[in-house]
Amino acid sequence: MTDTPSQQWELEARPRKSAKYAVGVAALLVIVHTTLGILLRTGNTGVFFQRVDQFAMIAIGCGMAAGVLLLTRPRIKVGAQGVLVRNLVTEKLIPWDLVRGLSFSPGSSWARVELPDDEYVPVMAIQSNDREYAVHAARTFRSLEQKYAAAS
Repeated sequence: MTDTPSQQWELEARPRKSAKYAVGVAALLVIVHTTLGILLRTGNTGVFFQRVDQFAMIAIGCGMAAGVLLLTRPRIKVGAQGVLVRNLVTEKLIPWDLVRGLSFSPGSSWARVELPDDEYVPVMAIQSNDREYAVHAARTFRSLEQKYAAAS
């Protein structure tokens, strides 16, 4: 979903710590699998590895790194048009008339947008391990909720 110039987002939050860890782990996966792929044919183990096996080892590392990098994708954008929540693979725009608040369940890793009928949408962009950043994002969300939810 692309933003048009008329769409103004007053809050945009994304995970910080988990994104940094994900980038580091992804880089490590690529480095380790590339190294293993290069060294695969150098030893005499009794098994004959071909060049395609080396490329496959590197490709496996790149594929695993791409999967880990999905953890850098979550975002939440809040503005007059509603709440746009993007998690690992899904993106959903929630209009203000459906929003019933933002909460952290006891022991949960991330926040959630409360909806009518005891439904909710997880918000992986606001994570408890981000501490003060998460508190600031939740407070900003709640102030914007008061501003826009009352108007709808």
